[in-house]
Amino acid sequence: MSELILALIAGGVVGLALGALGGGGSVLAVPALIYLLDFTPAAATTASLLIVIATSLTALYAHARAGNVRWRTGALFASAGLLPAAAAGAAAGRLPQPLLTGAFAAVAAVAALRMLRPVRTADAPRNARPARATGVGAGLGALTGLLGVGGGFLAVPALVTVLAFEMQAAIGTSLLVISANSLASLATRGATTAGVDWAVIGPFTGAAILGAWDGKRLTTRVSGALLQRAFAIVLLAVAAFMLADALT
Repeated sequence: MSELILALIAGGVVGLALGALGGGGSVLAVPALIYLLDFTPAAATTASLLIVIATSLTALYAHARAGNVRWRTGALFASAGLLPAAAAGAAAGRLPQPLLTGAFAAVAAVAALRMLRPVRTADAPRNARPARATGVGAGLGALTGLLGVGGGFLAVPALVTVLAFEMQAAIGTSLLVISANSLASLATRGATTAGVDWAVIGPFTGAAILGAWDGKRLTTRVSGALLQRAFAIVLLAVAAFMLADALT
């Protein structure tokens, strides 16, 4: 199968997840780039940021039109992660490739387990905790910078449990956080962008953007809990494969 077809298929899946779940798609983008399209881990994390930015902004626009984005709170949450995202992005290129792969596998496993236990709005506290929200925002920024993932799989439950958002508002606002952190991280990765194959990333990103629109529509037809469980099972398999690869 040609690289173009693989890029289109992988991009469509990534966009579908981002549009439907508000996060998680970028956790599939990196392994797809490494194992299907022969990117190095460093180049894959950088390329993933480019894909995540374009796709998240598209999904953000769709959710904003539906009134699902809380701009002020989301901006404050995102601002806590900007400096950690930039610092981690600068450090990522200096880390050994197997370490990046192993770390990514661990994060993917955590993401899958988190999705298998979806957060219910009813479990959210009545009062938000600003200090905890700042800490979570900073952690998400560092994760984005280091591994090239948007962190939506952590941002959505954090917005629900820490800031008492309704689920749809959490999904929409998480896309604002993802976009901001990814931009901050990409700004420090100038050296690694030179190795990105734009002939692959272009179609991948285009398919992801279209997939994000389909993902937003999918949420009106299929149970969000069912989508999360199916995605989590796939993600666990990907995490196991990547961990085995890092250890061999």
